[in-house]
Amino acid sequence: QVQLVESGGGLVQPGGSLRLSCAASRSIFSADVMGWYRQPPGKEREFVAAIVRGATTKYGDSVQGRFTISRDNAKNTVTLQMNSLKPEDTAVYYCHAKYYGAHEYWGQGTQVTVSS
Repeated sequence: QVQLVESGGGLVQPGGSLRLSCAASRSIFSADVMGWYRQPPGKEREFVAAIVRGATTKYGDSVQGRFTISRDNAKNTVTLQMNSLKPEDTAVYYCHAKYYGAHEYWGQGTQVTVSS
C-alpha cells in the first residue's frame, strides 16, 4: 500500500503560479508512473502530467508549455509547477502512482482555484 499526500493548492489570480507537491509513503524510484490528474467542477477527471519510468514526461494538451512535472527520488516527492494559470485550470488536483504495471494509488486531492 502506498499513501500519497498532496499539498500546495490554494487560490491564485489568473496569470499566477502555484507549486503542488505529492509526498509518497514509499520509494518512488520503482514506480512505473508518477503523475497528476485533475477534476474540474462538474467534469470528469482528466490527465495533467506524468513521469514515466523516471525519465519520460508527458503532459495534457491544455497544460503543455505552462506546467512542469519533476520528481525527487531522495525525498519521494513529485512536484507540479503550474505557471500562467487560467480560470479553466480550477479543479481538484490528484496525485497518482502506478507500481508494477497494475497497482494504482491516488491522493486525497488538493483544491486549486484560479480567480480574480
